Amino acid sequence: MTIKDLPNELLKIKGREPLPQTYPNHVNNMASKTHAEPSFKNSRETSQKVESNTGPFIFLGLIFLGSLVAMAFVYWSFPQLRPEDKAMIKLPRDMEDAKGLGMALSNYNDEYFTQVLLGFVIIYIFLQTFAIPGSIFLSILSGFLFPFPLALFLVCLCSSIGASFCYLLFYLVGRRLVQYYLPDRVAQWCEQVNHHRDNLLSYIIFLRITPFLPNWFINISSPVIGVPLLPFFLGTFVGVAPPSFGFISAGVELYVLTTTGDVMSFKSIMIVVVCAVLSLAPVIFKRQLKAKIE
Repeated sequence: MTIKDLPNELLKIKGREPLPQTYPNHVNNMASKTHAEPSFKNSRETSQKVESNTGPFIFLGLIFLGSLVAMAFVYWSFPQLRPEDKAMIKLPRDMEDAKGLGMALSNYNDEYFTQVLLGFVIIYIFLQTFAIPGSIFLSILSGFLFPFPLALFLVCLCSSIGASFCYLLFYLVGRRLVQYYLPDRVAQWCEQVNHHRDNLLSYIIFLRITPFLPNWFINISSPVIGVPLLPFFLGTFVGVAPPSFGFISAGVELYVLTTTGDVMSFKSIMIVVVCAVLSLAPVIFKRQLKAKIE
C-alpha cells in the first residue's frame, strides 16, 4: 500500500460498523448499583439525623413530665386545705399573690414543714429550668416562710441547680436555636468570655450580680460558647446571693408586718438597717471584680 492509497483505506475503516456489545446488561447493572449505593447512604444518614434530632426532644419532654409529676406529688402529699387557703395556692405574679401564698402556707409550715420545703424547692427549680418568670416572688416568699439563713441558702441552691438544668437542656436541644435567633449577642458575649477565660468564675459571679446580661440569656447561651458547667454552677450559687438579700429581706419584713402589725417595731427597723448595709455589698463586690477582670 502506497501513500496515495492511504486516504481510501481510512475511508474503508471509517465506514465499518462498530462491534456489538457482548455484555450490555452487565454494564447497566453496574451503573444501577453505583447509583443505588449513594441513595442508600443518603437514606441511612437521613434516618440517623432524624433519630439524633428527636432524641433530645424526647429527653426534654421526659424532664418536663417528671417535674410536673414531682410537683403533683408534693401537692397531693399536703393535708386537706381549707377553702380560703386553697384559693391562695397559686404561682405568685405580684406582691399580693406572694403575700396571700405566704399567709396560706404559714398555716401549715409548722406541722408540715417538709412538704412546704420540698414544694418550694421543686417549684423554684422548675421555674429556673424552663426560664418561667416568677422566681423573684418565690425569693420573697422564702423570707416569709423560712429563717433568713435557710432562705438564702435555698434560693442560691435552687437558682444554681435550676440554671444548670437549663444549661444542660440547651446543651442537648437548643444550641442551634440560640445560634439561629441570637447570633449577634452570642458572638459578642463569646468574645468577652474568651477575653476572660482565665478568670471565668469571677466573670460569671460578676454577671450574676450586675444586670448587664439577663439571667435567662446567660443560662441558654453558656453551653453554646463553651462555658464549663462547674464554674457556671459555682458562679451562679455565689453570684445570686447579693441580689437575693433584698428580696428575702422584703419577705422577712412582709412577715413581720403581716403577723405583728407593728409598722415601726425595733426588729423591723434593725432589719431595714441591716438590709441597707448589705445592699452596698454588690456595689463593692462589683468594683473589686471589675478591677480584677480588667
